[in-house]
Amino acid sequence: MVLYRLEHIPELRSPAMVVAFDGWVDAGTAATTAANQVAGGGEVIATFDSDALFDYRARRPTLEIDDGRPSLLTWPELVVRRTEIGDRDVLVLAGPEPDYRWHDLCESAVDLARRLGVVEWISVGAIPGAVPHTRPVPVMGTASKPELLRGGVEPGPEGILRVPAAVLSVLDIAISAAGIPAVGYFAQVPHYVTGPAPAAAIELLRVLGLHLGAEIQLGALPEEARQIRARLDLAMSSDESTRAHVARLEARVDEERQPTGDDLIADIERFLRDRGNEGSQRS
Repeated sequence: MVLYRLEHIPELRSPAMVVAFDGWVDAGTAATTAANQVAGGGEVIATFDSDALFDYRARRPTLEIDDGRPSLLTWPELVVRRTEIGDRDVLVLAGPEPDYRWHDLCESAVDLARRLGVVEWISVGAIPGAVPHTRPVPVMGTASKPELLRGGVEPGPEGILRVPAAVLSVLDIAISAAGIPAVGYFAQVPHYVTGPAPAAAIELLRVLGLHLGAEIQLGALPEEARQIRARLDLAMSSDESTRAHVARLEARVDEERQPTGDDLIADIERFLRDRGNEGSQRS
C-alpha cells in the first residue's frame, strides 16, 4: 500500500524532484530553507500519510489558542509541490523527516517518481563542517554516476565516511536502484554557528540553479545572510579565542585542503556534543 495520495497527474516537462527534510542533514535549516524557496507557493501534487510517518510526541501539532479558546491545530505534513524553473517542471518534496516506515516510504517514493515521470532526483542537505563563515560556503556532492554533478561541485568527501543515515540518503539509494539518476548537494555550515544559516541556503540555491539551468530567486535570504554575517563578525572581533579559531579554519581553506571522512566525523561529533551541552544548560 502506497503512503501517498496523488491529487492529480499534471502534464509535466522533464520533471526533476528536489528533496529536503529537516533535522538530520539540515544544519542551520539550510536545506529545507532552500527547498521551500524553490517550491514557493506551488500547487500540491501529492500528500503523504502523516499518521503513518510521524511520531506526534516528537513532532507535536501546533495549537493556536485564540482568547483562551483552542481554535486551530497545524499538523506536520509531507507534500510534493510543483513549480517551474526555466522551461521545465520541478517537483519539491520537503518537510519533517519521517519517523516511521522508511522502507515503505522508499517504495512509495519510487512509485510516485515513476508515475510522475521524474527524470532526475536531487537531494539537498547541510552538514556541520570545520569551515569559516568568512569564506564561500563549500558544497560537496554525491551522485549515482559522477558525471551527473554540475556547478563545479565535486563528489566527496575523500575516503570512507560512516555516519547515521538520514531518510534523505535512504531514499537516494532506493531511487538510484530503481534506475532514476540521483544526485545530492550538501552545503557545509560552520560548526560554531547555531541558528539559521541563510548563506548556506543561498549557495544551495545557486548550485541548484546551475544544475537546473535557470536562476532561482533568493527572496529575503541575502538580507538575512548579511545580518547574520554582521553578528558573527562582531562576535569574532570581540573574542580572541573565536578569532584565532576562525583564523585557523581560514588557513585550512586557503590551503585548499579538502576534508576527509575523519574530518567530517569529528565535525559532526563536535556539532552534536555542542547541541547536547546547549540542551543541558536549558534544562
